[in-house]
Amino acid sequence: MSITISDTSIDEFHLQLGLLQTLDVGLIILDQTYHINLWNTFMENHSGLLHTQLYKKNLFERFPELSESWLKHKIDAVFLLNNRSFITWEQKPYFLKFKSYRPLTSDAPYMYQNVTLIPLSSPSGKIEHVGILIYDVTDAAMGRQALEAANIKLKLQSQTDQLTGLYNRGFWESCLQQEFDRFARTPLPSSLVMIDIDHFKKVNDTYGHPGGDEVLRQLATILTEVTRTTDRVGRYGGEEFGILLVGSDAYQAQSVITRLQQRVDSLTVNHYNHDIRFTLSMGLTEISHTFNSHEQWIHMADQALYQSKQNGRNQVTIINAEE
Repeated sequence: MSITISDTSIDEFHLQLGLLQTLDVGLIILDQTYHINLWNTFMENHSGLLHTQLYKKNLFERFPELSESWLKHKIDAVFLLNNRSFITWEQKPYFLKFKSYRPLTSDAPYMYQNVTLIPLSSPSGKIEHVGILIYDVTDAAMGRQALEAANIKLKLQSQTDQLTGLYNRGFWESCLQQEFDRFARTPLPSSLVMIDIDHFKKVNDTYGHPGGDEVLRQLATILTEVTRTTDRVGRYGGEEFGILLVGSDAYQAQSVITRLQQRVDSLTVNHYNHDIRFTLSMGLTEISHTFNSHEQWIHMADQALYQSKQNGRNQVTIINAEE
């Protein structure tokens, strides 16, 4: 009878070992001194290292790229608390850096992994080993990243003008509204510049709309280059643009306008062997507590722009609301 039980136990042991070896997940079993007691077939296939090469080897000595203090803290907590612990790919993309062999995501830079650390008790009930289960979640991770990238792209598309890449009117005005609300709480100056391309209809009539579009694109590039990342540049409509110069008073804003005028004066837009030159009319207004809304701020800057056009174009007019 004892022989039968022994045979059965051996059969069960081999069955369980075979199961562990053929799991489509990685399995590492560590003892309390972080020595490897089991390195299953999944781990062999993806690491190129055999169980016999790693058996009784210290995990951290064999894999120095692991964050030793961080991982030891996780493992020790499993031993102490007899509770599972989890590491997701969002927290740490991988436990060990393996190549990705997923057919749907073969362009992934590596295998994304979720990890579960589980306490393993001995027949006496004492926790003497920890199992580390490593799951290949590359498809899910790449799908999540693709979705997030698509959402970011959609958000940018909802905020930007398709032709110029600048903020569209709706989003740009929302930035202006936020700055106006901020000024009510913190009186840091900001300035608004409204810009119009002089005789733009003539450009379209002479060179066609593709020529006009190229003028708009190249002006947008210059507007981005002469302003700071904290400023907000938008296409207000047609050939009109707006620049919100955050933290700049009217005097400081004039240096931006000077750089802009110099760049435009030296610019020649070449379109199908035609050289296109243009000038700008601008209106500048510093924010003021006399404004009741951001629309009033825009209106004041538009008035300054109108005066520039009335006075012969290719110039900037400054209106101070405080005067």
